[in-house]
Amino acid sequence: MMTQIKTVIRNSQFTLLHDAVGAGALVVMMIVALHIPGLA
Repeated sequence: MMTQIKTVIRNSQFTLLHDAVGAGALVVMMIVALHIPGLA
């Protein structure tokens, strides 16, 4: 079981990096969108 989990993590490291970057971008966009009404 642990071997399978380690193999999946090792093989999908690049995909996990892309997912983390995408999630970070979504957070930044949400913060900016929520602050736009205060700027006007």
